[in-house]
Amino acid sequence: MPRVWKFGDQINTDDILPGKYAPFMVGEDRFHLYAFAHLRPEFAKEVRPGDILVFGRNAGLGSSREYAPEALKRLGVRAIIAKSYARIFFRNLVNLGIVPFESEEVVDALEDGDEVELDLESGVLTRGEERFALRPPPPFLLEALKEGSLLDYYKKHGRFPGE
Repeated sequence: MPRVWKFGDQINTDDILPGKYAPFMVGEDRFHLYAFAHLRPEFAKEVRPGDILVFGRNAGLGSSREYAPEALKRLGVRAIIAKSYARIFFRNLVNLGIVPFESEEVVDALEDGDEVELDLESGVLTRGEERFALRPPPPFLLEALKEGSLLDYYKKHGRFPGE
């Protein structure tokens, strides 16, 4: 069952993947192994495919490093729930196929290590007997996710979903 990895406010792209571990520094095949190296050194070894990250306000602020969300994607993170996002980080998540949800209520309710289930299509998150309603992703994103990401969809079809 997917787990919650909870972080605080103002988690920036350098917190997610420190610059010294960029793909051009450590290699395309290894950079994701350093995700959250300074904040949660165990993260890359213990995260499981389908796990969900939870952030406070202004998630992903800072530089527009695409390799920060790419590291999360390679580790199997499928969704992030935050109180708010930095605009470029939000867009990079969508482009790479990690679904960004926004909800102060859910962020406040979840705890680090909670076991949850998330139905991406409906936006329903379940923790035990509790159910939380998140705004479901738009149809174009759900269509793109069938190919892996918005970028994968474009590469395969030569257009964006809904065009």
